[in-house]
Amino acid sequence: MTFPTLGLIDPLLRALDTLGYEKPTPVQAQAIPAVLAGRDLMAAAQTGTGKTAGFALPLLQRLTMQGPQVAANSVRLLVLVPTRELAVQVYDSFCAYGQNLPLRMALAYGGVSINPQMMKLRRGADLLVATPGRLLDLHRQNALKFGQLEALVLDEADRMLDLGFSRELNDIFALLPAQRQTLLFSATFSDAIRGLANTLLRQPLSIEATPRNTTAKGVKQWMIPVDKKRKTELFLHLLKKKRWKQVLVFVKTRKGTDLLVEALLAHGIRADAIHGDKPQPARLRALERFKAAEVQVLAATDVAARGLDIDDLPHVINFDLPTVAEDYIHRIGRTGRAGAQGEALSLVAADEVPQLAAIEMLTKTPLQRIEEPGFVPEHRVPMTDAAGQVVKKPKKPKKPKAARRF
Repeated sequence: MTFPTLGLIDPLLRALDTLGYEKPTPVQAQAIPAVLAGRDLMAAAQTGTGKTAGFALPLLQRLTMQGPQVAANSVRLLVLVPTRELAVQVYDSFCAYGQNLPLRMALAYGGVSINPQMMKLRRGADLLVATPGRLLDLHRQNALKFGQLEALVLDEADRMLDLGFSRELNDIFALLPAQRQTLLFSATFSDAIRGLANTLLRQPLSIEATPRNTTAKGVKQWMIPVDKKRKTELFLHLLKKKRWKQVLVFVKTRKGTDLLVEALLAHGIRADAIHGDKPQPARLRALERFKAAEVQVLAATDVAARGLDIDDLPHVINFDLPTVAEDYIHRIGRTGRAGAQGEALSLVAADEVPQLAAIEMLTKTPLQRIEEPGFVPEHRVPMTDAAGQVVKKPKKPKKPKAARRF
């Protein structure tokens, strides 16, 4: 199958040719015709499989080929995403795919001044990529109207619910026209999201390009048991031993992220951090430095688990296991993208066994366990089985009592 056989118009085909796209991925092959036909859609696929193009290409075509000219402070297509980083990535993708189209595109997220975003929307936007909180701010200041809205995309909706956006989403849904096309795209779909889909979508087509909650085949996954207090020491040891050149490392808390970066810098290792307390310009600068190989290690909280698109990223390290098991899939999805090979290592302490068990239960795959000499933990990490259950050591049989002699 090729992109021309999917019915895409010439300006989009020329853009894809410029970008080096040769043939559609499975999710694109299934989603593009459905979206062009105006169907509501619920699509699940692993990260790095081209989900964004799966909705961006057909929606750009529909915006170009039909509908009225957009009015002031209005929007025809709304794409909602959970994080600022993902908003920038999705917006850049729309701009790349639509480089030959006469469409107005806008981007809105928090952490930066709202005034330039309001100015951009004065003339209206054919499409707007936004985070929920900033979208509501724009509406409250009369900078955004939804009367012309034709389509809504929820990208990584499960993450929006995880981050506590459910109330904002309900407020947004109440503002939107009932007659619209609605698309849900994600790598994972929780039961809560499936329930949400039942209330938002009309006779949706369901696409699962990969089995639910699976990880990319090209990613080698393994774990090292270690005492919590020695994780930083072990990470420094592995950086030197394995000569990793570019590493994305996930830490549970913002404070933990900063402490790890401080330790790395103290050892002469170029490092930077991304987390929710950092101003947006600083977050973007850290990401650009990492992509340009000016930084060897980028430490991040789960704000970076989705939306970081880094070409050929070789290593993802879970310094701490995620609280939500589904985030493990998104974290390690930063490597092994588009069929490339990658490595995902988790440093697991004894108090993280419940998170480990939840991850293995979700993925139905036990993580290979390799002990690092010199770092065998004092507090042992219990073994788990393929179902994510802690394997209890069998009790030693009691020795039979010696017979009494009379």
